[in-house]
Amino acid sequence: MLEEKISRRTFLKATALAVGALSVGAVGTFSFETWKGKRAEAERKDDIRVIPTLCAACSNYCGLNVYVKNGRVWRAVGLPQHPKSKGKICARGHGLLATPYLRQRLTQPLKRMEDGSFQPISWEQAFREIGEKLQEIRTKYGPGVIAHISYSGRKTARWYGERLLWALGSPNTFTHDASCNTGRVVGFEHTVGGTPGTDIANARYMVYMGRNLAEGITPGDVFELAKAREKGAQIVVVDPRGNNMYQMATKWVPIRPGTDLAFVLALAHVLIREGLYDAAFVKEYGYGFEQFAQAVEKYTPQWAEEITGVPAATIEEVARGLGKNKPRAFIHPGWRGPTGNSYANSVDTARTVALVNALLGNYQKEGGLIFGKNPPFGNLDPAKYPAPEKPALPRVDNEWTLPHNVVTAVPDKIRDGALKAIIVNSSNPVMHYNNPLYAREAYKLLELLVVVDIFMSETAELAHYVLPEVSYLERDDVVEGIGGKKPVVALRQQAIGKIHPETKASWEIYRGIAEAAGVGKYFNFTIDELNQAMLAPTGLSLNELKAEGTVVLNSPLLLGTPNFETPTGKVEFYSTNFKAAGFDPIPNWKPPLVMPDVSKGEFRLINGRQAYHSHTNTTRNPYLLALTEHYHGDRLWINRRVAKRMGLKEGDWVEVRSEAATARVQVHLTEAIHPEAVFIYAPYGSLAKDAPGRNFAFSFMTLLPYHKLDPVSGIAMTQEIVVTLRKI
Repeated sequence: MLEEKISRRTFLKATALAVGALSVGAVGTFSFETWKGKRAEAERKDDIRVIPTLCAACSNYCGLNVYVKNGRVWRAVGLPQHPKSKGKICARGHGLLATPYLRQRLTQPLKRMEDGSFQPISWEQAFREIGEKLQEIRTKYGPGVIAHISYSGRKTARWYGERLLWALGSPNTFTHDASCNTGRVVGFEHTVGGTPGTDIANARYMVYMGRNLAEGITPGDVFELAKAREKGAQIVVVDPRGNNMYQMATKWVPIRPGTDLAFVLALAHVLIREGLYDAAFVKEYGYGFEQFAQAVEKYTPQWAEEITGVPAATIEEVARGLGKNKPRAFIHPGWRGPTGNSYANSVDTARTVALVNALLGNYQKEGGLIFGKNPPFGNLDPAKYPAPEKPALPRVDNEWTLPHNVVTAVPDKIRDGALKAIIVNSSNPVMHYNNPLYAREAYKLLELLVVVDIFMSETAELAHYVLPEVSYLERDDVVEGIGGKKPVVALRQQAIGKIHPETKASWEIYRGIAEAAGVGKYFNFTIDELNQAMLAPTGLSLNELKAEGTVVLNSPLLLGTPNFETPTGKVEFYSTNFKAAGFDPIPNWKPPLVMPDVSKGEFRLINGRQAYHSHTNTTRNPYLLALTEHYHGDRLWINRRVAKRMGLKEGDWVEVRSEAATARVQVHLTEAIHPEAVFIYAPYGSLAKDAPGRNFAFSFMTLLPYHKLDPVSGIAMTQEIVVTLRKI
């Protein structure tokens, strides 16, 4: 087994180098001549194959060259041409190479019995019974009670899941986006028509609000950030916590958590008041600027200081830094954090960030924000491969008109009887999207829950059927497109043979369910045939793509003229879609849903990404958990001065209590966190019975009260948590 051949110490050394290198954005130079000679000798003696594919440690899906030695995964290096990896792999990517060989993998189809135990069954029985149950539910209630949930990064699951749901007549396909970035997507989409990328390498002044590139790692972005810093770029990190980007930052602004909207409104105020905005850009591309400018007159830096705790002089300094360096300046759109899914004001924070960038005139400009060019993908020939029609039924979450899917609403829809059957692929909705205890009780009410996964997750433990998928190194997936200055096509392809013969790739599983449910005619193709059809407009053959793994198309984006896909075709300082939906068309100050009372010893519990974990699935990896142990990565951060007043010292155990639950954890004392907040990394505290991650810290989601969902975006507002601490 791979897990038996790699020592814990060796892995710690290797991944510590990866974590450290990506944190500072540079890799030291070492002499490996002796080692290279020994490796070359080994390669002459063994059967070595190199397969270009894609990582699966997070949604970046970085390009990899996987070295397979005598049929087993040996090592991997980053693909230089892949825009996310640029030749590098993070600690998570290294650790996940062990995934095919982990002992906790699901190895055969399982059926839950009446007593709650699981019994192995054949694929034939699983497909037949699932298909029959889907037909029974569709006949009894109609197709609108069936749903599909997947991780948004898994294009194969999304593509096949939607096709299956459409074939059954249901429009209810969901992804995990509401747990990460729906606030940002809604804010940007209805302001500038979509979420752009950032031209880090050419920027002179950058502001990152709650965005942590050094731990929510995109290796290519980290290296570009380091290069920009070397060229003199100013990098401002606005975050209640001094995250690992601090090592590259020129300024850290420790803001009171939940008040980022006030900070950005004050930036807009200064840019307009001092004439630092791009008036020509706003005149040509702006809609409703006068109303916005009037609205932000009252949001002075002095006003924002009272709310954010950031000195007015600092707010003015940042605004002037942005204005004087425009258009090679930007505020990053964010991911999770203050613009993503965290607060009652996340959507308006995202809207205002989009508008401040418009004031800088930086859209489609070097050093600014860029709507990338995507590869031109094709479709299957409907004459040969019939496609189901898009269902005319309304979605179950149609009361939200601005977002595309509100997966956070699924527990309530189950409780209301609007959903009866759900298929889940590569996702863990019980744990990730809302309060897990509330969600778990809801999912128990389903008449059919099918989970496709490689591990027994919290959601799988409730399923009627658990279908084991092959790991990411054992399968081909649907081709990926990556937008940018040049469009990129990438492919995850099988690198090794199946480890467990009774596992299947997702596309095979969907075809089996479809045939059993009576809609198999819509799945009369292989994944190779699908990929060939998609690639046809690019001029690439599937064999060419398999040989390279990642191909950059020679079709450069022309910068200079932005295209805003909004109803007015302009940057909407006054949002017509928000107005039509009954919401404020102009972003104004809105406080967080809850605020800690410092006089009562309350804190806001905040959370974020860790450099060597992504989601709960990575906490099943013994090598990545070894990093957690080695670096005490599962401790609760607390301000050192506050901790001293409480009589706490490093490593002490405390009870963390919210209105929803209590938890136990050790503390980490540091100056690098706002005194009104405590911080925990996100992936710990699994509730699954056999998950090693349940022995580390706690899941912040279990302490999240089940709030009414944000009426604009449907996000669960996952940092609207007030807690108290007690030493134990």
